[in-house]
Amino acid sequence: MVEGRYGGACAGRALRLGVAAILLALPGCIDMPHPFADPGGAARSLAAHPPPARLSVPVPVPRDASLDAPGAHVWAEDVTHALLDQSVPAIVQDPRPGDWWLRLRTERTGGQVVPVYSVMTPQGTVRGEWRGSRVPEGTWHAATNDMMMLAAQEAAPHVADALTGIQADVMAHDKSSLKNRPARVWFKGVTGAPGDGNAALARSFVAAFRDTRDQVQDTARGADFTVVCVVTLSDGPAGAAHSPMQHIELTWRVTDPQGKEAGAATQLHDIPAHSLDHDWGDVAEAAATEAAGGVQQIIGRYSGRDNTPLPPPGLAIPATAGK
Repeated sequence: MVEGRYGGACAGRALRLGVAAILLALPGCIDMPHPFADPGGAARSLAAHPPPARLSVPVPVPRDASLDAPGAHVWAEDVTHALLDQSVPAIVQDPRPGDWWLRLRTERTGGQVVPVYSVMTPQGTVRGEWRGSRVPEGTWHAATNDMMMLAAQEAAPHVADALTGIQADVMAHDKSSLKNRPARVWFKGVTGAPGDGNAALARSFVAAFRDTRDQVQDTARGADFTVVCVVTLSDGPAGAAHSPMQHIELTWRVTDPQGKEAGAATQLHDIPAHSLDHDWGDVAEAAATEAAGGVQQIIGRYSGRDNTPLPPPGLAIPATAGK
């Protein structure tokens, strides 16, 4: 953010130079795509046969888990909680018809237990598998809450990554998905800007979007995402004598066809009061260009189109047995 005293055109140059810095870090503003979550019709249209909106985690058979029945239940419960923390909608239950599920089992080697996590298709085949760190047999058999939770927390990110890769693989094989075509974006325009800001920002945003991988359209029909920008002004720092300031905020909000928010890019700056009451000039171009890049990033992350597909079974997740 550029600070100091500016007047007229200088204020515009200051805002232009500061736009890149004031665009907030997008990962904090974006609703990230969640493996197997159900984000609504827009995302469902991205894949012909997406996984269901839950991942079943059945309690493993005690002999497969190297645990007694209560310990096996603790493991399933802790894994489920750890997956929920990764935004995976997991549930402890036997898989129902059509469910993807997570098989929990162990392997023994040299007096140690290796927990194994297998992502299973509805047909009962392994789609991805990961082996956790070795645990001494006595420690594993004790099945303390702390130990089981540590094992679950180690595994959960790897399982979530596998699910994301599975989703990406489904998209890669679907010609209608956003991996294989541009996103159609309905831009509803800009409101709240002083001077010619509404028109200047809208015009500049559409022009900047022509240089992205996606397409702007002027109707909601068939749109994958909707974008609207709201500009707000409020009193800012007092500034030096005779130099009052205003705080300006531009929020570019992206939603899917059901109105669910996919993310928002926000630009903030303090400007000399009323310096944008008339002509926005290159300020609009700079702000809109940055916003176009931010919107494209939101679309990419929300849709999952930029995720790497999981390789075929057998190459899915390195099968190294922990440390």
